[in-house]
Amino acid sequence: MAKYKIGFIGCGNMSGAILKGALDSGVLKAAEVAVYDISPVANEKAASWGVATKDSSSVLCQESEMVVLGVKPQQAPEMLAACKEALEDKAALSIVAGITATRLQAMMGDNTRILRVMPNTPAMVKEGATVLCSDSTFTKQEQALAEAIFKGIGSVEWVPEKLMDVACGLSGGGPAYVALFIEALADGAVKQGLPRAQAYSLAQQTCLGSAKMLMETDIHPGALKDMVTSPGGTTIEGIEALERGGFRFAVMDCIKAASEKSKKL
Repeated sequence: MAKYKIGFIGCGNMSGAILKGALDSGVLKAAEVAVYDISPVANEKAASWGVATKDSSSVLCQESEMVVLGVKPQQAPEMLAACKEALEDKAALSIVAGITATRLQAMMGDNTRILRVMPNTPAMVKEGATVLCSDSTFTKQEQALAEAIFKGIGSVEWVPEKLMDVACGLSGGGPAYVALFIEALADGAVKQGLPRAQAYSLAQQTCLGSAKMLMETDIHPGALKDMVTSPGGTTIEGIEALERGGFRFAVMDCIKAASEKSKKL
């Protein structure tokens, strides 16, 4: 019988955020978790949280009921080859970017249950948007545990495999697009004379507050826009400038480009 409920292969920034969120939320107890990472620093970090560390990925797989695959895409084939036998009849949850469930299944064999997951970087501050693939061979109980783990670091959505590339283009790359928008807002304010530090502070809080308002009031984004847009006022002037620049088309084209690139990986 497996000694640990879950084992993490890799405990870098993303995997570490997932593990810490699960421990902090109480979904997992430290005694139920083991970690293997090639980095001594990552292993020390995991050990400081009270979880066990292992000397190899194959030993970790043998001793765990479920395994989280948190390695870099280029490392996945070699790692899975070494663990293939140890993953027989086990559940493998993959956060490896760009590798489909079909490719994972081919690397691991037909007897390993697979769930593909796409978290994003705000998971590091427990505000992640995680997408779980509904075309999974996980049992209902395993799916429930996976969902609970990722709810410890933010929100969770289930989508079919055919929409995972779109999710990659939206929430996967989204933090970069939002950061670019915040930088542009701040640059615009700096050009008009506002000090840089204040410009960033106001831009960041405005984006955070607007998103929170939409989530907590459940109003349509268009309704929030209309609340702020007075007839003949300053906001409509700004919106007109954005529309002249093709703002909405550019954003939609951005998601299209990122989604199509994801399909080609």
